[in-house]
Parts: sequence; C-alpha cells; structure tokens
Amino acid sequence: MKRLLQQGFSLIEVMVVVAIIGLLASIAVPGYQDYVKSGNAAEAPANLANCRVQVEQFYQDNFTYVGFVCNPSDAKYFDYSIDNQSATTYTLKATGKSAQNMGNFSFTVNQDNAKTSIYDGTTGATCWLTSSSGSC
Repeated sequence: MKRLLQQGFSLIEVMVVVAIIGLLASIAVPGYQDYVKSGNAAEAPANLANCRVQVEQFYQDNFTYVGFVCNPSDAKYFDYSIDNQSATTYTLKATGKSAQNMGNFSFTVNQDNAKTSIYDGTTGATCWLTSSSGSC
C-alpha cells in the first residue's frame, strides 16, 4: 500500500484563518480610526490657543479686536473663523473639515477664555474635549 503525503492546507483550515483575521480586523480598524481622529483633533486646540495669544497681542497694540484674522499656517483638518468680533469681544472657532473626516468636530474660545467643543458628536460645554468619552 502506498502512503499518501498530504501537502498544503484544507479548505476548512484556510476558512478558519480567514475568519480569525476578519474578527481581529473588525476590532482593530475602528480603534485605529478613533486614534487617528484624536490625533487630527489635537490641531484645533493648539491653533486656537495660539490664535488667542495673537488676538490678545493685537488688542494690546490696537485697543480693539476688530481687524484680527486667525490663519494658522498648518491648518489641515479644520477651518478657522472669528465670530462676534467687536471692539471688546470675539469668539475664535475651529470647524472640522468633512473632507478630512472631521465634520463632527468643533472648538471655540472667546475673550473670557470660555471654551466649548464638539468632539466627534460629544459636546463639551465648558472645555475642549480630548476624547469621545467626554473627558476634558
């Protein structure tokens, strides 16, 4: 009698491996996407803090907030604007770009350093959120 040598993998073995890889990917991909979003979201608080320093320096030089423009040179994931701009008030705003998958993000700060944020749909009424868990 000849003995058959088995080479390779059976279809069942290959399907089990594919199923395990699919399960691991379904867990890892959303976590990675959240990690990337949190890294991209860090742009807005950093640039708003820098713009806030610049606007206060502008006020010291001109005794008004009118005329100040916030244009961060490294803005990639957010659009920046100034709302409620008057001689004594302003609100700096960073709005996430939908094309960069940051459409659910928004950060603001005003002349009194009152901060608000929307971090991937989670609202922070008194601070800049740093994660979707709602922690500041």
